[in-house]
Parts: sequence; C-alpha cells; structure tokens
Amino acid sequence: MNKIALVTGASSGIGEATVRRLAADGWRVYAAARRVERMQTLAALGARVLALDLCDDASMVAAVETVRSECGRLDALVNNAGYGSYGALEDVPLEEARRQFEVNVFGLARLTQLALPTMRAQGGGTIVNVTSIGGKMHEPLGSWYHATKFAVEGLSDCLRMELAPFGIRVVVVEPGAIRTEWSGIARDSLLARSGHTAYAAQAEAHARMLSGGDTSALASPPEVVAATIARALRARRPRTRYATGGGARTILLLRRLLSDRGFDALMRFAESRLAG
Repeated sequence: MNKIALVTGASSGIGEATVRRLAADGWRVYAAARRVERMQTLAALGARVLALDLCDDASMVAAVETVRSECGRLDALVNNAGYGSYGALEDVPLEEARRQFEVNVFGLARLTQLALPTMRAQGGGTIVNVTSIGGKMHEPLGSWYHATKFAVEGLSDCLRMELAPFGIRVVVVEPGAIRTEWSGIARDSLLARSGHTAYAAQAEAHARMLSGGDTSALASPPEVVAATIARALRARRPRTRYATGGGARTILLLRRLLSDRGFDALMRFAESRLAG
C-alpha cells in the first residue's frame, strides 16, 4: 500500500521538489499551497493538489479532512510552507511580524494538531518540520524571521518527546542557502521596510548579500533538501535533525565554535564579501 504524505508550500522551491521526489519514490502525495494554479504540473505527475492557506483555519481543516476521508491515514506531514520577511525590528510593523508568526509557527502548529489524531489512531507517522539554519544562527535585519525559526526548533523538540509514546516521529530539516524565490522575497521586503530609514546602509548591503548568496556556488538546488526529506522518511530511526545544502553544516559548526561576537564578526565579513 502506498504511504500517504501531505506537503505544504508545494507550489515552488523545496515543497515542489519534495512532492516530485516522494511521488517518484512511490508515495501518494497531497500537494498543498495557496497558489493552486502553479501546481498543475504536480497534478500531472499524479499528486493530489489541495488549496491551503496557513492563515485560514477552515482551509487547514478541509485539507486534512480531505486526506483522511480519501485515504483513511496519513503517514507523513511535511511542514514546509513559510516565508522570510526582513527589515530592522524598529521598521517592521507588528502586523507584519504577527503575520510571519501566523504562517511560519502557528499555521505549522495548527496543521500538526489536525494531523495528529489520524497518526495516533494508526499507531505512527512522521512530522517533518522544515526550519532553516536560521533557527540556530542570526544575522542583522532578520529578527522576526529568525524568531519564527528558533520557535519551530523549540516546538519540534518538545513535540518529539510528547509524541514518542504514540510511535510518531518528529524530524527537523535545516536548509542552508537554497536556490528558490525565498531570497528574492526576503530582499524585497528588507528594502521596502528599511531601505529608506536610519538602517538604509545596512539594508542595502544585506540585500546584496541575500542576492549574492542565492546565486553563488554555495547555494544548492531545492532537490538537495527534497532528497534529505525523502531519506529521513525512509529511515527506520531517522535523526532528529538534518542540516542540508548550501553550506548548512559548516555554518552551524561555526556557530557552535564561535562566541556571539565572533559570529557577529563572521556575518559582517560574509556580508561585505557577498555584497561587494
């Protein structure tokens, strides 16, 4: 019997690549995102396309109920959807900060709540939370984004322990620099919020770094992350965390080894090199 997976943020980037990889591996995949029209190629591959808005509870309830009613089970929930909104903390309206938490944290948590009764009833399953190396390191002008990723890291650790008695596994995937539309969205939001304020010089330099990081040899294609997710789902005893792609392991090692100010200096150096 085909295993069943629900993948969020499936209209582009890591989510789209994950749907393709799992479908190729024989999974029955439900591809979920707001932009349904961008998922027609996935439907042609056999994926079941669902409209999903992580800011709309009814949308989330409907998506999970569709999977449950059509399949009677859910073996994997891949919480991939999310976005990066940048800008100096002083410049970002709290409305935007709350929206980023709504998508990156609360939407992820709510969808997990909805999936868990089915997984408990069947005696197992896997929750894959796609965070970022940004959940363990920091950079200027990204405070709200990093706050959401730090939050999902902590949420995942607690969830892993409380779900273990039910045979449900929780895996965190931490991508590094990946060639997707994420960096463009982060760059544009940064310049819109802080490009004309007291933080303009920092914003311009960091925006160039975001652009350079996406196009440099360091960046990996989203298929690298999709392969990591597929490997975690195949494993009998997956690791709790997978750092993958785009220099992720190196950056996280440096974060562990360096002091806070030492890492600050490293980030400023990287900013100057990539922005130059």
